[in-house]
Amino acid sequence: MVTRVRLPARHADAGHHPESERDGPAVSGGLVKSADRVLQIFELIAAQGPLTFSEVVVALGLPASSTHNLLKTLEHRRYLVLHADDRRYDLGLRLWEVAQRYAANDDLPRLAQPIMDRVVGLTGETVQLARLDGIENVYLAISESPQPMKLVSSVGKRLYAHATGLGKVLLAGLDEREVRRRLERVDLPSFTENTVVDHDAIVLNLREVRAQGYATDNEEYVIGCRCVAMPVRNVSGAVVAAMSVSIPTPRYNDMVAANVQKALTDAVTELSARLGYLAAPEVLSA
Repeated sequence: MVTRVRLPARHADAGHHPESERDGPAVSGGLVKSADRVLQIFELIAAQGPLTFSEVVVALGLPASSTHNLLKTLEHRRYLVLHADDRRYDLGLRLWEVAQRYAANDDLPRLAQPIMDRVVGLTGETVQLARLDGIENVYLAISESPQPMKLVSSVGKRLYAHATGLGKVLLAGLDEREVRRRLERVDLPSFTENTVVDHDAIVLNLREVRAQGYATDNEEYVIGCRCVAMPVRNVSGAVVAAMSVSIPTPRYNDMVAANVQKALTDAVTELSARLGYLAAPEVLSA
């Protein structure tokens, strides 16, 4: 029997991002409304699968006439494809081509994967790599534990940074002014009784993360799972990603934690060196 600790669903999987909530549903601040709607369409279909014209209009609350023109334009440019049998719009080949161009230029997941696989071999636990986007961490690569009880996640998934070890490391890579700017006017959700949502408390915790060079998640996002995370740096020393090891709580103890920290330290040191960073990554810059 396989027991899997699944990360709970969160709002941004359908293209909804907490930082955009500050301006409400209307697009403001010099943003182009039609461009924003195009991106909403991409994110909606990516999250929910092929949709009819009516389903897109209802889901996004957009005007029918302008949405029809947007969909026809995207279909013409091959960013969407309209299936003749059920009249549903799906993501098109051109969008895949553009995404592949980005993937080809991003060496980080490719460089990280064999290192992550090695950490799984040393610890027996799931290893993840993520980047920061706003106040969320986005998963770039995952190497799953071979154990029956394990964390199950997916590449591309978004989680709130304040409640995860990966997210805390990534937020700690920012200066405090930038952290507060990103948290400003955002009501952070609480997922378990251990989740810290007070902005001042989060900032104080990030100081500790910078000082010790790693962050932990003590069942702050989901009960039954703990993790340790450390920063990955580029040639300039900036934190460009974070790597974590997730351990089901029943398997977690001091010896396991020490083994995980050693394996993770070696892993992020090697990956950072491959990106051109030569110094040991024990301390996060403020």
